Amino acid sequence: MENGTETLFDSGLRRYLTPEQVEILATARVGIAGAGGLGSNCAMLLARCGVRQFVIADHDCVDGSNLNRQFYFPDQAGRAKVAALRDNLLAINPAVCVTMHRIELTPACVCGVFAGCGVVVEALDGVDGKKMMAEAFLGRGAFFVSASGMAGWGGADMRRRAVRDVAVFVGDFSSDIATMPPMAPRVMMAAAMQADAVLAHLLGTCVADGGACMTESTGREP
Repeated sequence: MENGTETLFDSGLRRYLTPEQVEILATARVGIAGAGGLGSNCAMLLARCGVRQFVIADHDCVDGSNLNRQFYFPDQAGRAKVAALRDNLLAINPAVCVTMHRIELTPACVCGVFAGCGVVVEALDGVDGKKMMAEAFLGRGAFFVSASGMAGWGGADMRRRAVRDVAVFVGDFSSDIATMPPMAPRVMMAAAMQADAVLAHLLGTCVADGGACMTESTGREP
């Protein structure tokens, strides 16, 4: 709802989800560390699913080298990624609310940045950043989603590894953007798997049952 009036986005989403599911997604607070190929696309996918509340942290600006795989456009070159991404998410759903942090995440600040988030998505480039995020959030309350290995094209299959009910790791776990080019198909595959893990955590897994989609956590047909 926007000012008491259902938006076009709301009415469309309600064709596929129950009012309860829409409410769960609208009130979830999702933190995203990094607004590059993983983070910007994961945020875009979650916004399209009905997530409205985001906390996004990234220190970088949009550059021409980002446009082959990240959710930005040529006229946004030079802008802070967090601000450009906010505008792009609002273009999808005007009810989205983005808390922006244009900072480089460090062990000293990362927990404070994402305080209050029930889900934290790791979308950083380097091994050190991924390790920092895992040490800060794995098994410490928030549901944690991380990705590793999405470079090149073709090659190893993307996989999903769950750590009990507290975390999901996705990727091929081998390819490296330091030695292989980051291209849209595999980067977006990993981002989509991250978004799907968030959706499954919030709503329960939607599984096929006689041609209908049944939500495991409720047994209801959405």
